[in-house]
Amino acid sequence: SWSLFFLVSVVWVVLVCLLFCSRLLSVGAAPICTNAQAGCHALSLANLFDRVIQHSARMHGISNDLHSEFEQYFLPSKNQIGRVSRNCHTSTIFTPNGKENAQRMARQELTEVILKLLVAWRDPLWHFHQSIAHHHDFNNFSANKALEMSDMVHELRKGVEKVAEKMQMMGIISNSVSSLASPEALLPSDSAEWRLMKDYDLLYCFRRDSNKVQNYLKILKCRIVPEHGC
Repeated sequence: SWSLFFLVSVVWVVLVCLLFCSRLLSVGAAPICTNAQAGCHALSLANLFDRVIQHSARMHGISNDLHSEFEQYFLPSKNQIGRVSRNCHTSTIFTPNGKENAQRMARQELTEVILKLLVAWRDPLWHFHQSIAHHHDFNNFSANKALEMSDMVHELRKGVEKVAEKMQMMGIISNSVSSLASPEALLPSDSAEWRLMKDYDLLYCFRRDSNKVQNYLKILKCRIVPEHGC
C-alpha cells in the first residue's frame, strides 16, 4: 500500500509540475506589450528600460570587439591612426555632449535622438555585413558579429519604440511613437554619406554612436524611474 501511495504521489507531483511549467512557458512565449492587451505580457516601464539598456550594452560590446579586430587589420602601425577619417554620417544628428547636457534635454527630445541614431544605422550595418561577408581576410566570426549588430539595431529600435509608447500612455511624453520613429522624418538629409565611408571608419562611428545610445537610455531611465537602480 505504501508503494502504491508513493507512486500516486509521484504521478501527482509530475502532473502539477507539467501544468505549472506549461503556464510559465505560455507567459514567456507571449509577446511583450506596453499595456495589458489580450494575448500579450505587459511589462512595467522600468522593466522595459532594463531590457533595452541590457540590449544596448550587448550591442556596444560587439561593436567594441569588431572595432578592435579591424584596428589590428587596418591600422598595424600607430602612425596611421591620425589618417583615419572621423566624418560620421550621423554628424548631422544633434546629440548632447556629456551627461549634464543629456540630463538637461527634454525627455521627448532625448527619446527622439536615440531613435534617430538607431534609424540612421539600419542600412549601413546591413551593407557593412555584406561587405565583410565577401572579404577573404576576415573569418566567419567577424561576418556573424556584423550580422548580429545589424539585427540588434533593428530589435533595439523596436524596444525603444515600446518604451516611447509606454511613456506616451503614462503622459510622460506627448508625441505618438509614429511621429517620433518615422524613418522619413528621422533620417538625416545626407544619410547616403555612409556609402562613401570605409569599413573601419563606419565601425568606429557605430561604436561611438552605440555608446551614446546606451548612455542616453540610462540617463532617460534614471530621470523617469529613478527608484529602480539609479
